[in-house]
Amino acid sequence: MLPLKLATVCSRQILNQFMGNGKKLLSTSTGTLKVHEEVQEALHAGKPVIALESAIITHGMPRPVNLQTARDVEAVVREEGVTPATVAVLHGKLHIGLTDAELEYLAGERTDLVKVSRRDLAYVVSQKLSGGTTVSATMVAAHKACIPIFVTGGIGGVHRGGEKTLDVSADLTELGRTPVTVISAGVKSILDIAKTLEFLETQGVCVSTFGQSKDFPAFFTPRSGHQSPYQVTSAAEAAKLIWAGEKLNLQSGNLIAVPIPEEFFSSGEIIESVIQVAVKEAEDKRIQGKEVTPYILQRVNELTGGESLKANVALVKNNATVGCHIAMELSKLKKQDSNGPMKLPATSCDSSSRQPHRTGSSGKQRGRSQTKDGKGSGRPVIVGGVVVDYLSKIGVDNFRLDGATYPGEVHQSLGGVGRNLADCLARLGNNPLFISVVSDDAHAEVFFSQCNHMDMSGVRILIGEKTPTYSGILRSSGQLVVGVGDMNLHQEVTPELISQFEEEISASPIVCVDGNVTPEAISYLCDMCSHHKVPVCFEPTDIHKAGKPFLTSAGDRLTYTSPNLSELRLMYSCVTGKSSQVSDSRSLHAKMTEAAMLCEELTWRVPVVMVTLGKDGVLLCHRLQDDEYPPTAGNIPKISDKMNAMHVPACSIKEEEIVSVSGAGDCLVSATISAILKGHDLQRSVRAGMLAAMLSLRSYDPVPKAISSCQLTEDLIQNGTS
Repeated sequence: MLPLKLATVCSRQILNQFMGNGKKLLSTSTGTLKVHEEVQEALHAGKPVIALESAIITHGMPRPVNLQTARDVEAVVREEGVTPATVAVLHGKLHIGLTDAELEYLAGERTDLVKVSRRDLAYVVSQKLSGGTTVSATMVAAHKACIPIFVTGGIGGVHRGGEKTLDVSADLTELGRTPVTVISAGVKSILDIAKTLEFLETQGVCVSTFGQSKDFPAFFTPRSGHQSPYQVTSAAEAAKLIWAGEKLNLQSGNLIAVPIPEEFFSSGEIIESVIQVAVKEAEDKRIQGKEVTPYILQRVNELTGGESLKANVALVKNNATVGCHIAMELSKLKKQDSNGPMKLPATSCDSSSRQPHRTGSSGKQRGRSQTKDGKGSGRPVIVGGVVVDYLSKIGVDNFRLDGATYPGEVHQSLGGVGRNLADCLARLGNNPLFISVVSDDAHAEVFFSQCNHMDMSGVRILIGEKTPTYSGILRSSGQLVVGVGDMNLHQEVTPELISQFEEEISASPIVCVDGNVTPEAISYLCDMCSHHKVPVCFEPTDIHKAGKPFLTSAGDRLTYTSPNLSELRLMYSCVTGKSSQVSDSRSLHAKMTEAAMLCEELTWRVPVVMVTLGKDGVLLCHRLQDDEYPPTAGNIPKISDKMNAMHVPACSIKEEEIVSVSGAGDCLVSATISAILKGHDLQRSVRAGMLAAMLSLRSYDPVPKAISSCQLTEDLIQNGTS
């Protein structure tokens, strides 16, 4: 399998970028962002990563101390078991994670390196320049890769006289709008610390001092004469603060101020007195803007004989150590806490807000009691693919695949079996968790913007890949002639990704997986569900993928599946090792006879098989002793020696009403599951699925928006086939 290239692990934040404040993810497809492989692998594995700035290399320290410090800080981070991600702009690309050669390049004797703040990013990238990133630019980069913690020496602030000059560092506004936690030694005493803290409060930034005191440090000294609003006494406490902010989705940063190591306390007082001399020199020479701080630090180093530089290096290393400890605790906390970032609010028809019920043969509702172990108390989980569909409907009945151009219609929509299932279940009020991957290409923005009614916290974004696409040629009747799919990204729905959601899966009443997922991932998911007694529904996707569960033991751990007749034949062959006898007759009787014969064998492995027959409806085959209680978590089915088969006809629809068949099967399965979760028996649940399929047939969108207003009430379920 190709190495994973995961760039982010908090898709909820990316969704907010697209839908909330208008920001967009920089994309390697346009050559603007490059994530180092070491950082990619750490993020994918859920290991802690911290961001580091590079302006300290290019503009903050003299040579050769700058390079040695950069190397030493990265070494400190690695020794703590954390991955460093030093950020810089190199030849017009924003790099997250650098090689040693790139560190050398930044630390060399060059005069063309730019000190890159947020305001400079677009220009520097557009002109293919290079430079070191300041706090604000590094925060931007860290957030784009969803690295939650950034370590630096000290941040900028409000300059003295800032109420007149409006000289306020971009670091402060960045903290107010970017959800990254900054670990620093406070702010330098050359700034107006009181106004800086006031400005941070206005920006909504949570400021805390790390340690046993609320004294706010001033870089070289542990006490500035001002106090932080809060303090965090340990790495674990700091991690809880960060995680709470993520779950609340505040979209603002935290500042954790770490006092300089104790051995430098005494020299700090000397350095502070020298700083005042350097500040006066800078004023006399009328040095302004972003040139002030580098000038003062250089002069202070000269006047103290290098003592300030030693203290500077020591506090940066100390901050890195503290940041690593916090990152480690945050990583543990995220793995332990299954609740995750706050989800989209439930819709008014959310089934979790209603009392579960089932309908008996008399049509009256009867309550179903919750199992003692709480199984099924969560929500459905969908594991599968996202695909961008391009459907071309040929406008003439007589055509040949001869290279000619025919009149017709071309439509683009979002698809993918897993995405369709999650979309439909969300519109029906089931609030599913969708686990999948997309790329950072242009399709990602469309995906997030059109799926904002779904919980996307299980979707991961990969850097430099291609979001899967599908191109289908349809007859004028809507029937598929041929399709071509570019689906390689689905290989990245891995067991490692699935494992991150075990708590959600273990509490789910039912889990659905589509055939786009690899056999290894399907097997891992089915083993997990079997352990937690959660039923699995397998959606075969197409004839080439229908046999995947039967390549492993997963085939023995499925409860539901929904193949068409061609997919059923393949499943039968996988289970029995025999080839099925395909009937020449296209009559409904012949098709049902063949399907029933094949299901006689398959239902010993998969108790409920819904064979989709297109315009002829569904043949429902199962070995449940009591089909009024379809299997959900905590409701273990009793298998019968006798297979039951029932034909559920399709809803009446005129041929000219059919626009596309691409999403009908997915809507059928989703609405069937939704009805099962609401307590209906198998027959009525499949009829509900038929209603949803009918709505899909009338729409170019695989999951039409009309489904959101169709709640599939009991009357519709009972009368929907008329």
